[in-house]
Amino acid sequence: MKYFCLAVVILSVSFGLQASDEKYGDKVATLDTTIHTLYSVISGDKGVERDWDLFRYLFKPGAHLIPSGKGQDGVVGLQVLTPDEYIERSGAFLVANGFHEREIGRKTEQYGVITHIFSTYDSKRTLADKEPFARGINSIQLLNDGNRWWIINVFWMGETEEFPLPDHYLN
Repeated sequence: MKYFCLAVVILSVSFGLQASDEKYGDKVATLDTTIHTLYSVISGDKGVERDWDLFRYLFKPGAHLIPSGKGQDGVVGLQVLTPDEYIERSGAFLVANGFHEREIGRKTEQYGVITHIFSTYDSKRTLADKEPFARGINSIQLLNDGNRWWIINVFWMGETEEFPLPDHYLN
């Protein structure tokens, strides 16, 4: 009976993964679609729910999201979050306030199956906003396993007066 239950669990997970691949596979087929999907899945108007299943699908198990910056005490720090912890921490805020993040510049380095992108972004509450309320750089590490792109880490820092965005990251 124990082996039967284990087989049922494995088959259920397998079918769940296949269903996700059929539903979202085109979102991770290329480097460009993967990055576009990352930005689009967290973006939306006030009151619009995000597709958190798609968000989770972008990340390889064990992946992290790592915001960094100075705290109110002036000390530089970071937080290491799983995709689910990011959703718990930021999901309700994004929906309650509206949030649109878009890529405004990119620098890409690749070696073998790994890719690193410095993706410069700006953030607005609505698409109609004339000026962004924030800008910064997402340092994104990705893996291509031969079938799809996986996000391994997103490590970011918002622009500050002390650290303005350099021109070479804006195009």
